Amino acid sequence: MATRKNSTDDPLAPVTLAVGQEDLLLDRAVQEVVAAARAADSDTDVRDLSSEQVQPGTLAELTSPSLFAERKVVVVRNAHDLSADTVKDVKAYLDAPAEEITLVLLHAGGVKGKGLLDAARKAGAREVACPKTTKPAERLTFVRQEFRALGRSATPEACQALVDSIGSDLRELASAASQLCADVEGTIDEEIVGRYYTGRAEASSFTVADRAVEGRAAEALEALRWSLSTGVAPVMITSALAQGVRAIGKLSSARGGRPADLARELGMPPWKIDRVRQQMRGWTPDGVSLALRAVAEADAGVKGGGDDPEYALEKAVVAIARAARAGRAG
Repeated sequence: MATRKNSTDDPLAPVTLAVGQEDLLLDRAVQEVVAAARAADSDTDVRDLSSEQVQPGTLAELTSPSLFAERKVVVVRNAHDLSADTVKDVKAYLDAPAEEITLVLLHAGGVKGKGLLDAARKAGAREVACPKTTKPAERLTFVRQEFRALGRSATPEACQALVDSIGSDLRELASAASQLCADVEGTIDEEIVGRYYTGRAEASSFTVADRAVEGRAAEALEALRWSLSTGVAPVMITSALAQGVRAIGKLSSARGGRPADLARELGMPPWKIDRVRQQMRGWTPDGVSLALRAVAEADAGVKGGGDDPEYALEKAVVAIARAARAGRAG
């Protein structure tokens, strides 16, 4: 639940300060600014930088006047980790921000780097609070706001059931709400949530996908049958399988780096980067292609293209597990 901390609510304000440690909300704060800038100028140049990439002189170079007077968004992540000399540059910029440029500073909000935080606030930066959601009530509020933002109605019982089923990860909660809105017409109630997510903790669609991409066919099939027997919708399982295989493909082709950096590059939470790295052993580019085709066939099968959705899913799970083991044979 990103919230505003001052009266300036213009995403194109010269400086936006996103404060907190909730990655989803921080990313959304950035996306809001970028969307507003590109709505004003479709050719907006976006520079998304980690704190390590911003050295003394970098900000001056990025914000210097352009011959083409182009609009630009400069994002600095983990601003609390900037070096002392770079912080001096940023503070100087805050006193005289450039026209047609929006600076977005992402700051954890703690004691580290507090001088920069205070300086940005004193300079009148637009502030967006992105705190970690640590309480069940906060997650419930987040789910309600997600449905509202998607233009859909969900009963209080449905929102609570979704939080109970999914847990504390806001990205998964947001994804689940979006999936329900895409698949279901009318008001989303507790029965619908139950049909999609009952038994999720014991044998969820993501458990099926994890076991499949790890090459553990027997366990994946067991989890699949349990999921189906407890009411998990087949379309949710194909979605999880697709996410699992695509994550393998994206990470295998990405540059090396820290989980936090790869998370920003690939749009995954850092914990998932670590998990996918463990699952990648045995995968080849050909295996990823074969697995994605198997998922596409299963997706068509569960959406009416076949007579037996359960068989279509079993076939896909076996194909994915086989692809996961293919590279280990050599």
